[in-house]
Amino acid sequence: MPQKTYYLNDETDTRALGESLARALSGGLRIYLHGDLGTGKTTLTRAMLKAAGHAGKVKSPTYTLVEPYVIELNGHPVDLFHFDLYRMSSAEEFLEAGFREYFNKNSICIVEWAEKADTELPPPDLAISLEVKGDGRTVSLTASSDKGRHCLENLHYTSHS
Repeated sequence: MPQKTYYLNDETDTRALGESLARALSGGLRIYLHGDLGTGKTTLTRAMLKAAGHAGKVKSPTYTLVEPYVIELNGHPVDLFHFDLYRMSSAEEFLEAGFREYFNKNSICIVEWAEKADTELPPPDLAISLEVKGDGRTVSLTASSDKGRHCLENLHYTSHS
């Protein structure tokens, strides 16, 4: 499985990585974010959405579980769904909420706390793990499909710190 690892010095680096990821997005991509509270999962997603052209406010879906957005990819509108499953108490809640229908060949799904949905989620194309290291974060991006591999190949991140 192809993998890239970076050290993020601060929030500016986290946003820069999100901006770089936005340029590598494609329809049907599933990105799962892993890491403890406060590691930068939502900051990364906000930066991705802003760089992908979303002009409005980017709300954390902590209480709503999912926030829908429409972004432009290659001149075409694409649905992007940002999930935060932290408050789910069981994988069955994921099914009962009807979230599975959001995962299709056209939409992009970014999921924080994917482990809360257990095996009810389809496998990710790209898994991103964030971990606090010293004053910054270590981020590992692992592709587990052709879509994920394509995303990593098109990811051109440079630290801004």
